[in-house]
Amino acid sequence: MTSKIINMADQQQDAADRMLETLFQVEDIPDAGFSDQVLRRLRRQVWVRRLALPIAMLVGAACAARPALELLHIGADVVDQLAGRSLFESVAAATQWPVVLAAALVVAIAMVTFRLSEE
Repeated sequence: MTSKIINMADQQQDAADRMLETLFQVEDIPDAGFSDQVLRRLRRQVWVRRLALPIAMLVGAACAARPALELLHIGADVVDQLAGRSLFESVAAATQWPVVLAAALVVAIAMVTFRLSEE
């Protein structure tokens, strides 16, 4: 439903309204396709920005897969040693704690980075 007030305002134009309408009437400026090129380039940049972070995350995950598996193996060894006897009886287990703590720090930093990248 259209408003009657707007329709009445369109119908009742005085000379000043018509003059202002003709002054601000804009004709298309021929630009030989320049604006289309600019819009295409902007759309391309938007897509590059949208895809850059996920692609970088996949490449990073691929590079970190082997060290992550090694950390999981070390973690499994630590859990096995905890289940069998006291952790501090074994010197090898005591030397693995810095690696496990470093892995926990990397996971915490990754979580904070993902949270910040979403904003």
